[in-house]
Amino acid sequence: PRRRFANGSSERPDLVEITRTPDVLLQAHSAVLDMQFYRGTQFPSRYQNGAFIACHGSWNRNAGTGYKLVFIPFNDSNRPQGYYEEFLKGFLLDPQGPTTFGRPVGLLEMKDGSLLFSEDGNGRIYRIEYGKSTVS
Repeated sequence: PRRRFANGSSERPDLVEITRTPDVLLQAHSAVLDMQFYRGTQFPSRYQNGAFIACHGSWNRNAGTGYKLVFIPFNDSNRPQGYYEEFLKGFLLDPQGPTTFGRPVGLLEMKDGSLLFSEDGNGRIYRIEYGKSTVS
């Protein structure tokens, strides 16, 4: 049931009833490029076993979207809780351009529990450490 006609009908009505609803919906064109399950202990416990996601962002729509890192919390049964939280944003300077500071690409958890992420707008790798205010 990927495509619906103007009247709301599906090409494959037989599949509509067995189609699963996604556990978490992300805005179209967010362009998820990487996901990292957090197993570290540097961040508060609410982040443990959740998923960090790098959203590269859109270029082919009227207003840009994505260009951020998001976090999906998981419950005690290791299931997504059904929503995501913006974790690091500010890369999209002007959605109408879209004018950006950078475009997140990859994520990596380090042994000390910090997170590295790369972005290809400036060709940089950043480290996120909980409780530290310096940029490295």
